[in-house]
Amino acid sequence: MRVDLFDFELPERAIALRPCVPRDGARMLVVTPPGLDDQTVRDLPGLLRPGDCLVFNDTKVIPAALDGVRVRGDVTAKVAFNLIKRVDARTWRAFARPAKRLLTEDRVLFGLGPQHETYVTAVVVAKGDMGEVDLEFDKSGAALDAAIAGIGAMPLPPYIALKRPPEASDAADYQTMFAAREGAVAAPTAALHFTPELMAALAQRGITLQTVTLHVGAGTFLPMKVEDTSLHRMHSEWGEINAATADALNAVRARGGRIVAVGTTSLRLLETAAEADGTIGPFLGDTAIFITPGYAFKAVDVLMTNFHLPKSTLFMLVCAFCGMETMKSAYAHAIATGYRFYSYGDACLLFPAK
Repeated sequence: MRVDLFDFELPERAIALRPCVPRDGARMLVVTPPGLDDQTVRDLPGLLRPGDCLVFNDTKVIPAALDGVRVRGDVTAKVAFNLIKRVDARTWRAFARPAKRLLTEDRVLFGLGPQHETYVTAVVVAKGDMGEVDLEFDKSGAALDAAIAGIGAMPLPPYIALKRPPEASDAADYQTMFAAREGAVAAPTAALHFTPELMAALAQRGITLQTVTLHVGAGTFLPMKVEDTSLHRMHSEWGEINAATADALNAVRARGGRIVAVGTTSLRLLETAAEADGTIGPFLGDTAIFITPGYAFKAVDVLMTNFHLPKSTLFMLVCAFCGMETMKSAYAHAIATGYRFYSYGDACLLFPAK
């Protein structure tokens, strides 16, 4: 399909730079093709049925934004990095800005300055063609994790980071209440709306929860650079669904309950692990699933997600779930009525097209 079919006009004022307080006070557009209904996240218990199961991504965002100094002989230059994916115990793949300042075998120093207690060096061991590099650090394993925690900052999405500097509150605001397993470089943002009070109301309604893990990569923020979706290559992300979780989700379906994916990351992992008949199996490994209109959903019955970028793979996914015309109409309504977009923005509750 042509990528430009998924374009729409988004005014700058619609981009949320900070989250709603309290989190569950955010607006939520309920899309039941072809109908639209304006609600709030707090209304979620009444919009689901007893026996339904919410599936959350329990990944935890690491401080993946690093500022470094490239050293080449007597010449130095400042370079910023956003870690994407761990390659091995001492190597991370990262987006570099500006990447053109880097060559393989360049040395990069991190943690310079009195504000840091940790000092780390890395060598550029590979360069890609989309601004990414592989950095081999002088530490490995848990020691490297601790060093990154000491020198890194919360990796806010570029559409926020380019408009304001990081704030102390982002360390908590950009982490979900389910965050448990470190490894993500971007938050599974639909789950940012949840609070203990909302979870208690859901439980009282008879709605259960399960968690899966997908370590979200920075590839989710990359613009598509092709004109046809068939030419796009997704970045892979590591995920896990254990056997107990798979069994529990299959039991929900067997009892007539619905699987409600909280976020596109949960959905993508569930769909990766699902058989043709919708049975979910255990999964451990990488997924690069790319969902566009025409995809037959197997595992997920309802999707809660935020509002996404024009021409993004995630807008394509929601168009696949509800229908392209329905989602274009929903986004036009959201823009016209002041919904807030992107990571710190409002939510959608999507029911599939018949």
